[in-house]
Amino acid sequence: MAEYRNEHLERERRGGAGRVVLIVAVIAAVIVALLFASGFWTADVKEGALPDVDVSAKGGEMPAVDVDSKEVVVGTKEETIDVPTVGVKDNGEE
Repeated sequence: MAEYRNEHLERERRGGAGRVVLIVAVIAAVIVALLFASGFWTADVKEGALPDVDVSAKGGEMPAVDVDSKEVVVGTKEETIDVPTVGVKDNGEE
C-alpha cells in the first residue's frame, strides 16, 4: 500500500513548474504576436549607418630591455661514497 502511495505522489509531481513556465511563455508570445498584428504595437525600423572614422597607426619600436639571467653550470665530478655491507643470516641452517 505504501508503494502505491509513493508512485501516486511521483505521478502528481511530474511537469509542475516546467509546464507552467512553458504555458506562460506561449501565452506571452501569442499576446505579443496579436499586438503586432493588430497594429497596436509597431516597430519603426530606420536604416542606420556607422560613422566614418579615420584610423591610422604609426609603426613603432620595441622597447629596449636589458636582462641579466642566472648562469647554470652543469658538470660532473668524482665522489667516493661509503656503501654499507649487507649480509644474510642463515638462521642456523646450512
